[in-house]
Amino acid sequence: MKNKLKKYEPYYTESNLFNKLAKYAKVAGYEVVEKALFLYYASQDPNVPLKAKAVIYGALAYFISPFDAIPDIVPLLGFSDDLTMLAGAITVVALHINEDVKKRARGKMKDWFE
Repeated sequence: MKNKLKKYEPYYTESNLFNKLAKYAKVAGYEVVEKALFLYYASQDPNVPLKAKAVIYGALAYFISPFDAIPDIVPLLGFSDDLTMLAGAITVVALHINEDVKKRARGKMKDWFE
């Protein structure tokens, strides 16, 4: 699994993440954006262990990467693989998605959904 995630490494940067979210938020949908932001804000917490951050960065890099199992431009299905990856990462790091993380994510979502 670790080697598979290596190919996504160059894609994860904060600016790449927010550029993709700004561009595709409404197409990707509320749930995809919410999960991506939960992971992003959890990764900013200095108390989150490095192992959990590695999972987060891998999932966010996959989300950003143009090399998807299902290309994002495919109507209705394009972000389903991204949602699966993000939800899987959240399952692994769920203990680090606290109320502060959720509040920050939902506050940022107002930029794209209100």
